[in-house]
Amino acid sequence: MKTPPGLVCVVDDEASVRKSLVWLFRSAGLVVDAFESARAYLARAAHDGPSCLVLDVQMPELTGLDLQRALLESGREEQVIFITGRGDIPMCARAMKAGAADFLPKPFDDDELLAAVERALARSNQNRLRQAEQADARARIATLTPREFQVFEGVIAGKMSKEIAADLGTALKTVKVQRGRVMEKMGVVSVAELVRMAQKAAGAPPIGS
Repeated sequence: MKTPPGLVCVVDDEASVRKSLVWLFRSAGLVVDAFESARAYLARAAHDGPSCLVLDVQMPELTGLDLQRALLESGREEQVIFITGRGDIPMCARAMKAGAADFLPKPFDDDELLAAVERALARSNQNRLRQAEQADARARIATLTPREFQVFEGVIAGKMSKEIAADLGTALKTVKVQRGRVMEKMGVVSVAELVRMAQKAAGAPPIGS
């Protein structure tokens, strides 16, 4: 599946700021769109690809922090870069704790902002890939029968086939057959791969990462 192009969205109530940022991002070869308010941005559909939101903190009606909270509550995961001329440390801490990719005080260096945007788009793409892997792993697990799922749980817990057979009160031969079906349905050939697939399904980072 081809990854859609990354999109940078500028949200700022000052027309001059929007215009300059749009020019900056387009001159760097980035796809960009601009919005005059948080409400205008929320009215658009989420971009089907890597996305980064360059957002002013202080805006009328809904502030940048309000928009960030609204996105999180609706399950949207745009990477957010805050820009502000009136920020403070508690505000920055609150934004970063809520998952902001960066927080840049005005005036900022163009290269610094472009670097932050590139990092945010890369992070957004990584999140999309992780979500796709999680959905695939969960779909594979859903194809397991109840007994195959019990075998699956035993294998990823590090149990040998004979231990699983004893736990389930069934023949070792039966467990071996079911274990083979589990590996086939999950699309793996080793226990290590099966464990990684279980981690992806749970949304957990791989061990050692």
